[in-house]
Parts: sequence; C-alpha cells; structure tokens
Amino acid sequence: MDRKKLVLLVAALVVAIGTALAARSMFAGAAAPEASAVQAPQPQGPKVLVAKRALPVGTIITADAVSYQQWPQELVQDAYFVDGEADMSKLLGTVVRYAVTAGEPVTQGSLVAPGDRGFLAAALAPGMRAITVPVTDTSGVGGFVFPGDRVDVMLSQTVNGEGGPALKATETILRNLRVLATDQSTKSTSGEDGMTEVREFRTVTLEVTPRIAEKIAVAQTIGEITLSLRSIADSSSDLERAIASGEIDLPDDASPEEEERLLRSTMARPQDGGGSYVTGGDVSRFQRTTMPRQTPLEPTAPMAPMNQMVTVQQPAMAAAPAAPAGPSVRVTRGKTTSVVPVDR
Repeated sequence: MDRKKLVLLVAALVVAIGTALAARSMFAGAAAPEASAVQAPQPQGPKVLVAKRALPVGTIITADAVSYQQWPQELVQDAYFVDGEADMSKLLGTVVRYAVTAGEPVTQGSLVAPGDRGFLAAALAPGMRAITVPVTDTSGVGGFVFPGDRVDVMLSQTVNGEGGPALKATETILRNLRVLATDQSTKSTSGEDGMTEVREFRTVTLEVTPRIAEKIAVAQTIGEITLSLRSIADSSSDLERAIASGEIDLPDDASPEEEERLLRSTMARPQDGGGSYVTGGDVSRFQRTTMPRQTPLEPTAPMAPMNQMVTVQQPAMAAAPAAPAGPSVRVTRGKTTSVVPVDR
C-alpha cells in the first residue's frame, strides 16, 4: 500500500475517534441538567411536627408516633408545633382529640393534655371505661409506668381457714390494660441533658371494659393489687398468636388503613381471665400449697314469696317436770324452781 494512503487512513481514524469522544461528552453534559431538573426541590422552611403513622382519636402520643419534618415556609400555620418553639417532652402523654393521617402536621387543637377538660373522655376507646387504682412505689413498678404503657394486674390475698396456717397466694387476674394517666411528674436534672428524675406516684388510671372495672373494684376489697409492666414486644407476639389461631379474621379486600386499624384495636384489647397464679408453697416449703379447710355453712331455709303469708312458730316451752306422787316442796334458787319430794 502507498505510504500516502496509509497516512491518510490513520489520520481519518484519529479524527473519527476524536469526534466520537467529543460527541459523547456533549451528550453526557446535556443529560446531567435534565436529571437535576427532574429531582424534586427540597422545601425551604422550618421543621414542623408531623404524624409518622395514622393517629386515630384516643391515641396517646409517644416518641415513635410523631417527628419533626421540613415544611415550606409559606405553608406553616400558627397552630403547628415548630421545632425550637415547642417542647417535645410536654407533648408526650397527650391524647389525640381529632384524627391525624400519616404525614399530616399535628396541630395544637388536635391534642389534649392531661389535666385539661375532656382528657379522659378523648383517651377512652368506644365502649371502654376509666378506673383509678391506688399504688405504692413497689406495686407501681417504682414509678416507671407512663401513659400509653400496658400492664398486667396481680391480686395478692390471704385465705384463712381451719386446719393449719392461712394460704398466701398471688394470681394474675387481668392482662394487657392500657395506662391512661398517672399523678406522677418528671423534671430534668441539672448538669446532664436528656436525663429526667421520676417522682413516685400514688394512683394509676387504667382503660378497662365495664366488666373488668367491676372486677378491679372487688379485687381492691379482697387483697392488694400490684401492677406488672408489659414489654412492647408482647403486643406483637399476642397479635401473631391471634392471627395464627384465627381469632382475627382479616378481610381479603381490606385496605392497608383498615388492616392497621383492625390490628391495633386487637392489640389494645384487654384480656380477662386465663392468668397464672402462685401460692406460698411454691415459694417457701413452710407455706401451704392448698386451700385450708373451710367451716361449712349451715343451710338456710328458702325465703317465701312476698305474696304468701309466713307463719312464725314460737319455740315450744320446756315440758314441766312430773309432779311427785307424795308430798313435795317447791324450792326456788334465783330464777330456777324445782320440786323436791318430802319423805314422811
């Protein structure tokens, strides 16, 4: 091949490769602004308090229910909780008065704080009741029970009887009760951020059904009531057990919001009955393990209907002693009179 043709061919290849590289760089530079144009602009404004999940009426605000999120400045309302202006610690334990959807800002009018009018009425679920029980530092988990927690109720009592020492027993009578309020207060300690000092409280208000409220009222007259704090993971395990056993029937056409509402209502259901118990004999060999023998009660006669006349029989008088055949003398000693025969 001619040397001139070879040089021209090499020069043509070099020009083609350079043109391809230049075109590639031009197309890449044009695509970058287009991608940045598609990216959603970040809102420029303060952070407001929004719901991380759906908050129906009666939900007690906890740390995992709300969070601060960037919000456009022109959309911020006076009723919003703005980061830096609102005290998050004071919002924990408040109750949702009006339903808030996920991602929606939480307004000041949608929350009601403990001590405000209508707090318990807003916290109660439909058909539920509120009952307050007295506790001590030991029966109230040392003051570490807060609104929104769930507890079990134990009853300790002493059963007296004949034939040995009394039976001492403790049984779990109620489970999975939601704590609505306590009379405790917390304050920040000086010198360390995020540390709080929990003061002892004397009463705890629980959310119960009418039937459970009656049982708690009777239990307080029988013995001593003790609260046992439940773990957060227990609700998930109880929910899985209820789904596996068929207690919860999720509709096939239910929306995710309806399924979440059904599951949460099931998790919040108090459990009555089926609790365990421990006697003194299970703890100490010197205590009883069985019920002491009870004195049987005498059977009573059935009451007559109100429309029938009841005849009350007087007890028969004691028969008079037989008179002696011969002469006798009546001898009276106090209120007792006796007939003594006299020998001739």
